[in-house]
Amino acid sequence: MRVLQLIDSLQTGGAERVAVNIANALSNEIGYSALCATREEGLLKNDILKNVDYLFLDKKQTIDIGSIRQLNAFVKNKRVQIIHAHSTSFFLATLIKLLNRKINIVWHDHYGNSEFLNERKHTVLKLCSKYFSHIFSVNKNLEFWAKQRLKFQNVSYLPNFAILNKTLTETKLHGISGKRIVCLANLRPQKDHMTLIEAFKEVHIKYPDWTLHCVGKNFNDGYSKMVKNKIDELSLIESVFLYDSNPDVYHILSQCDIGVLSSKSEGLPIALLEYGLTNLAVIATKVGECETVVSNQINGVLVNPSSPSELAEALILLIENETTRKTFSTLFNRHIDENFSEKAQIKNIISTYKFISNRIEKL
Repeated sequence: MRVLQLIDSLQTGGAERVAVNIANALSNEIGYSALCATREEGLLKNDILKNVDYLFLDKKQTIDIGSIRQLNAFVKNKRVQIIHAHSTSFFLATLIKLLNRKINIVWHDHYGNSEFLNERKHTVLKLCSKYFSHIFSVNKNLEFWAKQRLKFQNVSYLPNFAILNKTLTETKLHGISGKRIVCLANLRPQKDHMTLIEAFKEVHIKYPDWTLHCVGKNFNDGYSKMVKNKIDELSLIESVFLYDSNPDVYHILSQCDIGVLSSKSEGLPIALLEYGLTNLAVIATKVGECETVVSNQINGVLVNPSSPSELAEALILLIENETTRKTFSTLFNRHIDENFSEKAQIKNIISTYKFISNRIEKL
């Protein structure tokens, strides 16, 4: 079996992490595993294993003839059988399919705004889906959407899984050890850092020695400016710290005590799984698959999105109750290890690949 993962960039987003994780895991399970970044490289390039074949296209526009030719030649020379296309890379995968009819496309839908699917544009996607062999959806809402809107039935829910590199130790966080809260999320509006910062202001008034650490890609756009202005407006410059993307995620999280996600919308956030792998007590909003991962008041805390007061209350609960915090973190770590492991999900992925290949051979 010869499979290529196709992804737009190697920046530290959830879809990008999944693509790299799958390529790495498959390299030990199938005959050939490759990964292609189409538009942009990034920090995750360093996480690609040496036995994963790698290609970078440096694609500049939607229809880039040079990139299409380069990828088509790669697919033919490497005898790729399945292109596992992540997020918006489905369009390029479809073009390659038109040039190589025997290629199978598996599309992996990581759409983050799954709470607002009625606003999702899908005309081009629906046309391309006619060439797909299977769709993986990162939450149940997306699975239902694909069946209803794309009229595509070969869809399955595939939970994300996380793998952390424990060897890197570059980033040293500010603040006092034992009193750190972390939010691992790129600076995007759907992640709703504004609500988190407002909630932390209430925490800061009561517990001024606790600090908040926001780690994720800074796009230096209007939203990131709003986040910085909010920190300044609430006089939190010495208590809320912004870090750009960093490769040593495990090392960063291991310096913290509470992991929080304040998102307005999610699929199944990789960050939540990474919190579990590093034994953090977790707080998340009731969006996407967060409710299927976190059991409220059993292994973590769930709050409504866009509610600074609820989020502040949850943070203060875990700060004031160290025993509860440690109990939640232990149970959540066990839950992630047992239900969102690399082994279980790779088994499901390979099973789907085999089913597709067998079905095509019979036709």
